[in-house]
Amino acid sequence: MSKKIKFLLIICLFLNFENSIFAVENFFENGLQKYNEKKFKDSKLLFQKNIVFNPKDSKSYLYLAKIYNSEKNVKEEVKNLNTTLLLEPDNEEAIFMLINIKLKKSNYSEVKELSEKFIKICKNLCEKNKSILESLKNLEPKNES
Repeated sequence: MSKKIKFLLIICLFLNFENSIFAVENFFENGLQKYNEKKFKDSKLLFQKNIVFNPKDSKSYLYLAKIYNSEKNVKEEVKNLNTTLLLEPDNEEAIFMLINIKLKKSNYSEVKELSEKFIKICKNLCEKNKSILESLKNLEPKNES
C-alpha cells in the first residue's frame, strides 16, 4: 500500500513541477502580449514575475527597460539595460537604447565606447549606426587653438 502512495506522490510532484515550468513561460508570453497591447502596468508585473522564476531571462529585463523608457524613469531603464547586457552582452537593442540615453546626457566617452561595440555586433539595427555616428560628431569635443 505504501508503494502505491509513494508512486502517486511522485506523479503528483512531477505534474506540479511541469505545470510550474509552463506557468513561467506564460509569464513572459503574457507580459509580451500585454506590452504589445500597450498595457504597461500589467506587462511590467508579468515581466517581474518572470524574473522571479527565471532571473537570467534577459528579454524580461529588456522589456522592463522599454516600459521604464515609456514612463520616463531613466534610472530604472538604465538599471534594466545594464542587467540585460550583463546577461547578454551582444544585445544590440539594449546597447542602442543605452547609447540614446548617454547621448541625451552628452556623455561622449561612453557613447563612443558603446557605438564601437554596437558597430561590431549589429545585425538588425545596423541602419541606426549612421545616426549614432552623426550624433557622436555633434558631441565630439572640438580642439580650438
